[in-house]
Amino acid sequence: MAADTAGGQRRGPVRAGNPRPDPEARRRRLSEAAVVRAVVWAARIVGLLTVATAVLPAPRRLLGSELRSSLGLPPGVGLAGLVVTAVAGVGLLLLATGLRRRKQRAWWVATGTTAVLLVVNVLHVVDQRHGLTPAVLVGALLVALLATRRYFVARQDPGGLGRAVRTLVQFGLAGFLIVWVLLALNPRRLADDPSIAAQAAHAGLSLIGVTGPVTFAPHALWLDDLTAAAGLTFGVVAVLTAGYHLLRSPEPRPSLLPEDEERLRALLRQRDGDSLGYFALRRDKAAVFAHGGKSAVSYRVLAGVALASGDPVGDVGAWPGAIEAFLHECTRYGWSPAVLGCSERGATAWAKAGLDALELGDEAVLDTATFILDGRPMRGVRQTVKRMQRLGHTAVVRRLRDYDDDERTRIAQRAQRWRGDEHERGFSMASSRVADPADPDAVVVTVFRDGEPSGMLQLVPWGPDGLSLDLMVRDAAADNGINELMIAELMAAAPQLGVRRVSLNFAVFRSALERGERIGAGPVARGWARLLRLASRWWQIDSLYRFNAKFRPDWYPRYVLFPAVRDLPRILFVVLEAEGFGGRPPAVLRLLRR
Repeated sequence: MAADTAGGQRRGPVRAGNPRPDPEARRRRLSEAAVVRAVVWAARIVGLLTVATAVLPAPRRLLGSELRSSLGLPPGVGLAGLVVTAVAGVGLLLLATGLRRRKQRAWWVATGTTAVLLVVNVLHVVDQRHGLTPAVLVGALLVALLATRRYFVARQDPGGLGRAVRTLVQFGLAGFLIVWVLLALNPRRLADDPSIAAQAAHAGLSLIGVTGPVTFAPHALWLDDLTAAAGLTFGVVAVLTAGYHLLRSPEPRPSLLPEDEERLRALLRQRDGDSLGYFALRRDKAAVFAHGGKSAVSYRVLAGVALASGDPVGDVGAWPGAIEAFLHECTRYGWSPAVLGCSERGATAWAKAGLDALELGDEAVLDTATFILDGRPMRGVRQTVKRMQRLGHTAVVRRLRDYDDDERTRIAQRAQRWRGDEHERGFSMASSRVADPADPDAVVVTVFRDGEPSGMLQLVPWGPDGLSLDLMVRDAAADNGINELMIAELMAAAPQLGVRRVSLNFAVFRSALERGERIGAGPVARGWARLLRLASRWWQIDSLYRFNAKFRPDWYPRYVLFPAVRDLPRILFVVLEAEGFGGRPPAVLRLLRR
């Protein structure tokens, strides 16, 4: 992994020193995962029971956990003990997520919280001579945490501790000052003329939901409710925000080191790999290599998810080594591994490493040897191409290396102008650059009318004899049919370019749309297809499928890989952000990375 972390620290790429994967290592990893899951569920159960005994009368009576009497607290401050206990229980529930990702700080905080709860419960047992069950459960959790310490190795975001303390102080101080000002500005609504010190104490206690020493006049009880709500809100926000920064996984700044890019290019030249292989060279990705450097996985980290795309690059026999190194990197930093758009062969390799697979859609691939515009099935494309030719459109198909620097600059500027303010989309099937001299084997298709360019395709190499569609842009004022003309002209020029196959766009949920249109399709299939067409108003699902289907391609399934079903919502959110269809707003990203 080669990237700058959010805290500004650089970590070196994973090199050939990684341990070789073997079946025993995989079994050990799965066994460790099972142990961690057991600890996580134990923390959740203890946290849930702790909250229940703190806030619900029935569990308190059943388990003998009346905290006020156990600590000998007077009635005036008994609520504070209940609040602290409830917060500790909620904290364990929240920490369970960090424990599931094996984070070191989550283990330390959970162990400290459990130790405090154990002391409280033991004091209660000594004082009341009953209520042993909570103490036993909390003690068992503490023993389990201590016994499994070596499994919690995930590093945290560099600087996270400082940001956690800063946000805790900032939000806490803001809540304290707001409540104090409200009290100071309403002296007539306060009973017994409380001192400034009493008002300050009341404001401080409001942050943890405890009633302070200030009493309110009968006609100003609304002020009591307002100050209590404001203080507790800021207190909860302070704790949650600090906890997020304390436990968040590092999100490296997107970067691909030049030496890693060269190694990836060498692997791509040696192997006739996946049609998405060239997109491993995106410069907002990082790379992790198998032992010996014969295979690699490229990925990007977003919101705690390490998102790889396509199949591993390089020798198929070395794929398990690259996959194991990638999963080791995810464990090391507490990331959730995910793979977007891999082939059936790639999905099989990832599934053997313990990930689950879900068919996401199909890739459209054209065979230049069999592609023709003749025949009834191609009638629509053929008519569109002839109409465009009659209107005076011509196409130029050239390798990028055949353009000089000035021409490449004009191509890039033209593509940027046509794209306008639209956010760049694409992650699994986009290189994120246009007419870059680093891609001399890329193919550019440009359509002209009366000497003026009106549309462009850029395709990147796929092995020695293939191309993968990278970019498709056009002038907003261009005639409809530009895209069909460019693809037809590309296929006509393919033999002279030495191209045997062309990968077009990726059609998400193609099989579901197709099944829903078949005669005799059931209500579930029809309903699912109808829902996808509705979603096409915002995302190109149905329209992209129909555009690809015009060219009668061969369809090849593509898959998304994930650790568990519970991770799917977050992974799909990250996929949308990576592909440019939404995600976290820039303002939120700046706030989270402060």
